[in-house]
Amino acid sequence: MAVSTSTQLMRNPGPSWGFAFLQNAERWTPWPLFRVILGVGVGVAVLLMAEQRRQSRDFLAVALGRPPRLGEIWRHFYTYANFLLLKLRVARGVPHGGGIDPAHAGDFEALVKTEQPAFFGTFHFGQSDLLGYLLGGRFRRHVFMVRLHMGNAADTAQLGRLFGEWITFIWVDRPENMLFALKDAVASGGSLAMQCDRLEFTAKTEYFQFLGARRRFPFTIYHLATIFGRPVIFCFGLPGATRDETVLHSSPIFAPDPALGRDANLRRAREHFQSVVTHLETLVKENPQLWLNFLPLNPAEPPGAGL
Repeated sequence: MAVSTSTQLMRNPGPSWGFAFLQNAERWTPWPLFRVILGVGVGVAVLLMAEQRRQSRDFLAVALGRPPRLGEIWRHFYTYANFLLLKLRVARGVPHGGGIDPAHAGDFEALVKTEQPAFFGTFHFGQSDLLGYLLGGRFRRHVFMVRLHMGNAADTAQLGRLFGEWITFIWVDRPENMLFALKDAVASGGSLAMQCDRLEFTAKTEYFQFLGARRRFPFTIYHLATIFGRPVIFCFGLPGATRDETVLHSSPIFAPDPALGRDANLRRAREHFQSVVTHLETLVKENPQLWLNFLPLNPAEPPGAGL
């Protein structure tokens, strides 16, 4: 839900005291009562945040195949607010559990049991934004998280302090430092965690079939994997049975083959990413409210561009 302001850093919508208020209210108010308060607040946000409401409506129309009802837009906003609260709970040290969905286990468990550095990809979908913190806090991997630096993201700041031993941020809106930071991260033996759906500050993009069209996605993670010889794996975080559980879906590993050339590896990478995006599409159609982007949907490829 990022929006630009006249300041150097982008900012999340809402007042500067909003994060602290939400965190304290959620902590001290009984959950059944707080859910009612949150629902009313979300209703006000739906009325006042015209741009985000429009983006929600446009996305849901594509995902659902019909114009969304107002209640479905409200639920989209409410899901975003609930996930923000979850991040604030994790940030203040509330234990967070979960596991791998056996039907979609991929290669995640096999990979995290090794000490091999890897590039972990994900999307702004469900609870996937917690991936870097789960890798650091639970699996004790030093993870460099590639992020957009928001001027008022108190949740990110608190999570960074809590998991500081395992998490280092690389800010994509500081391009003058980006390449050096990535090289340092790889040289240190750390893993990278990148979100691969939003197009801001993205150097490499390609088109993949998603929600009825070939749509543009960031592809940088695979170029980096080919350059540095690191495996790529994608994970999705879905809500678990309780508030403080996340169920992970994992892809198979993509491992660049040093015996192949760059072009051959990138062809394999495109096949891998298309399978990842196809799974994402299935999850989005099942749970469209978990698509936590309130930005224009990834643009479709212009007619005739692929010829």
